[in-house]
Amino acid sequence: MTRTAPEDPRAARTRAKLREALLAECAERPLAEVGVAALVRRAGVGRATFYVHYDGLEALAVDACADVVREAVEALHAWRGRPDPVHAPPALPAFFASLAPHTALYRALLSPGGGGPLGRVLHRDLRAYSLRERELAGAADAPLVASAVAATFAGVLGDWLHGLLAGDPQDIADQVWQLLVALHASR
Repeated sequence: MTRTAPEDPRAARTRAKLREALLAECAERPLAEVGVAALVRRAGVGRATFYVHYDGLEALAVDACADVVREAVEALHAWRGRPDPVHAPPALPAFFASLAPHTALYRALLSPGGGGPLGRVLHRDLRAYSLRERELAGAADAPLVASAVAATFAGVLGDWLHGLLAGDPQDIADQVWQLLVALHASR
């Protein structure tokens, strides 16, 4: 059994400062215009410290947005019993609505179709969760459906963020939910 050492509290605080600074910078300008110098100044850390923790701004941005991935996975699985095939569970439209404050940053990291660095993390985590659920249910098509669920959700989310799909958070949540329910129902 492999054990991971607990995270150094100082390192955790430094990464938290860097994430907060990045979100604050991206609230003022696009990610492409954020510089490491301004970021470390805002975070109150040295440039070398930044590079101890991250390879670059994109790595920090993905880390800063990792909560979005966890929230998406949780929102998609926030139901019990038999799912309503038409209306998404309340956590899903709430998730879509929660993206508004940092939409530009999410667009920079999640391209149309669900690609990009955040899309890769979202796909990986959502596929793993869905695969576990399908395997626990004994579904023979677990890998296929898990991949389809992850790709569908990441693609719809990316397209919606980029304005390729219309709808308010409730509309898009219900639409993607219907697709995902249909994927899970396929045999």
